[in-house]
Amino acid sequence: MERRLLFGLRLDPLRMDEVVERCRLALETRSRVLVGVLNAAKVVNARRDALLRDSLLDCDLLLADGQSIVWASRLLGRPLPERVAGIDLFEKLLELADRDDRSVYLLGARPEILAKLEARIGERFPRLRIAGSHHGYFDDTDAPAIAAGIRASGADMLFLGMVSPKKEIFLATHGASLDVPVLHGVGGSFDVLAGLTRRAPILWQRTGMEWAYRLLQEPRRLLWRYLRANTAFLALTAREFIRPAEAFVVTENKR
Repeated sequence: MERRLLFGLRLDPLRMDEVVERCRLALETRSRVLVGVLNAAKVVNARRDALLRDSLLDCDLLLADGQSIVWASRLLGRPLPERVAGIDLFEKLLELADRDDRSVYLLGARPEILAKLEARIGERFPRLRIAGSHHGYFDDTDAPAIAAGIRASGADMLFLGMVSPKKEIFLATHGASLDVPVLHGVGGSFDVLAGLTRRAPILWQRTGMEWAYRLLQEPRRLLWRYLRANTAFLALTAREFIRPAEAFVVTENKR
């Protein structure tokens, strides 16, 4: 399907089941699908962070993770069919791995959280194989060895539970050498599936208020971050309505 140009980025107008099917086909053919997800904060930050912007441009699939992106796409006349939340896709791909006897590699979080995540995945998805894992608190000098371990594991899917820009730096530097068909940066989803963090109730998710639920949990840390990002996103949407941004291109010199 023709991609939708929004805020200088080309998004894929796909529903969840279509994304999972793309990933299933990639596993069969051992071809790469690097999945990226976009929310309001990333739209704002991509305008000043070349590394983040380039990592989004490098994605084989770029999806609307935030409901605000879906609403903006409809307002701007370039509609996306639905929100494909990164954490929901993470769980769907774990289901796929469990059903089709696939293996996954988990990269990110603290060691104790990673251990809890592996235990919970083992309980929920007993036929899934964990090819390997590594916590996310490593130095840049350790990254080549970790990348070599991922490649040697023969994993079918790699999930990165790391924050930006560490996730983007790792994929930009080592992604081409990993030989993993499906790669998906899932951010804080490791904490949720491990039981450390509670996710918003379904009603909050469906009404696009999941960010507000997170704000209620951590008001001091998130208040000003969300206020700045949401205000900037509204301004960018208004600007996009008046004069759509041209498509971004990959910068010549990546950090």
